[in-house]
Amino acid sequence: MTPESTYCSHESDFMKRTNACNELREATLSGSVEISTEILKDKSYRRKLVRKRIRNGRTLLLMCTPAIVFFFVFSYLPLPGIWVAFVRYNYFDGMFRSPFVGFENFRFLIISGRLWMLTRNTVLYNLGFILTGNLVAIAVAVLLNEVTNRPFKKVTQTILLLPHFISFVIVGVFAYNILNFEYGVVNSALRRLGMEPVAVYSSPNLWPGIIIFVNLWKGVGYSTIIYFAAITSINPEMYEAAHIDGANAWQRVWHITLPNLKGTFIILLLFALGQIMRGNFQLFYNLVGANARLFPMTDIIETFVFRSLIVNFNFSMGAAVSLYQSVFGFLLVLVSNWTVRRLEPDYALF
Repeated sequence: MTPESTYCSHESDFMKRTNACNELREATLSGSVEISTEILKDKSYRRKLVRKRIRNGRTLLLMCTPAIVFFFVFSYLPLPGIWVAFVRYNYFDGMFRSPFVGFENFRFLIISGRLWMLTRNTVLYNLGFILTGNLVAIAVAVLLNEVTNRPFKKVTQTILLLPHFISFVIVGVFAYNILNFEYGVVNSALRRLGMEPVAVYSSPNLWPGIIIFVNLWKGVGYSTIIYFAAITSINPEMYEAAHIDGANAWQRVWHITLPNLKGTFIILLLFALGQIMRGNFQLFYNLVGANARLFPMTDIIETFVFRSLIVNFNFSMGAAVSLYQSVFGFLLVLVSNWTVRRLEPDYALF
């Protein structure tokens, strides 16, 4: 069978054009290209191509269906609720009949200074979480990789991962029993040593360190597993060659392990920057609760929205802060990915 007849058979199957074969036999090379372009523009051919791709990837599409449904229901269906941020919401008129106030809710947040305070606390805490969490996780993963005693390594990994599965409610109870002014472990020890107790729940300046430490204690085990898995994927021959060349343990870590962790670090960093405007509500609420004395240093966007909805019933203010949070986070992801793409194109998300 000649190439011309093969092409004609395909064209007849897909395009149902009986005269195309004659055109192809008589066309020059440029003419053939024109026919091919015309074929690709045909709607029936595109529909068949799409159906074929769906058939070939139906297993992968079925696996993705739960995630698609989840994001559609919880991320796209609620989008009309953005309108609440631009109205003075009340129960009787509903969402679309409440009085339209434009950017009045945003203006009030800016004038009151709350928007700056909430943004500052949320961003700075998340930056602290990102830096301390990744640095400590990398350090622990590198140290575990250097340990040759397998039972000790497994037990250490289990102990580090255990806090990840503890409820934040239990973490809040632990923190209260340790930091309580009257009966807390810390103040009881200070009294026995003849020192003055510290009113932790009345000292806002102490809480950034406390919150970062608790978050680190609870999450470093999970992050360590990710970096440890990346280390185990490094080719062992690189370490063997470095050892033969006389490199010590620190030199192997500095010149082999850390450079190979750069890709994992950048990907995790981009994911974390995408959530930098999303505070850990469970952590802050269970540690701080409704202690207004600590709000200047511990109040984040999530806790403010929670109080606006549950305590003050101010749905419009909560929606305005949430919309600001989403737009700011989206722009930050775009800027971060653009920066990474300029510096390291292989590690960009898109």
